[in-house]
Amino acid sequence: MLLAADVGNTNVVFALFDGQEVRARWRIATDPRRTGDEYAVWLLQLLEIEGVAREEITQIIFASVVPRADHNLTVLAQKYFKINPLFAGKGEAAWRFEIDVDQPSSLGADRALNIVAAHAKYGGDLIVIDFGTATKFEAIDFNGAYKGGSIAPGINLSLDALVGKTAKLPRIAIRAPDSRSVIGRNTEDQMLIGVFWGYVAMMEGIVERMRTEIGRPAKVVATGGLAILFDDATDIFDHVDADLTIQGLAILAEQAES
Repeated sequence: MLLAADVGNTNVVFALFDGQEVRARWRIATDPRRTGDEYAVWLLQLLEIEGVAREEITQIIFASVVPRADHNLTVLAQKYFKINPLFAGKGEAAWRFEIDVDQPSSLGADRALNIVAAHAKYGGDLIVIDFGTATKFEAIDFNGAYKGGSIAPGINLSLDALVGKTAKLPRIAIRAPDSRSVIGRNTEDQMLIGVFWGYVAMMEGIVERMRTEIGRPAKVVATGGLAILFDDATDIFDHVDADLTIQGLAILAEQAES
């Protein structure tokens, strides 16, 4: 079995693969100070609940955009599983697609994994939108080459900035508004409308412009925790794939063995 972990700025998502199928997934808050021993106490209990012995794990791969966490994850793999882990984008798990941008080394592991998985699963020209702490838009050509993209503040970051920089606006939870009206009748509704529908308009506008620049039909793949929030609010998504990043890790791990 493969143990994979996607280390993001907000959460670390662990997934257990049996072949290419996700058998289980677990999420923990990202904390670069968390030691390998602390990870092990948490993770080994979850594996036991799943009925999986640590000896059944034969390969481990990590993708990390938090470099300070890498050492502790390596300790977790080596000390508790007796495995030298792969790190996405490095060594045997180096990227095997063209990164056709001005600064190829600046491409984050999470974005690269989305590119790997989207090309493998959907093919053709693609636009991938990943809803995380930041919202990332990726343009991928039919050969799987990364052609560039855009980065916008995530919707929760936008809401935090709105609330944090104003004295009287209340904190609200992000959700889909009750109607498609963009004329709110009270302050909370007006905030929700502005943030939610403003975000939808931003997405639709960027996708339209990217499609124009690509010049060929491009499918749109949405991923990340908040992708489902927008699925009913727009018709720009061809696919919503919550596991895209994690599946990219499984594909990369399989490539590393070949």
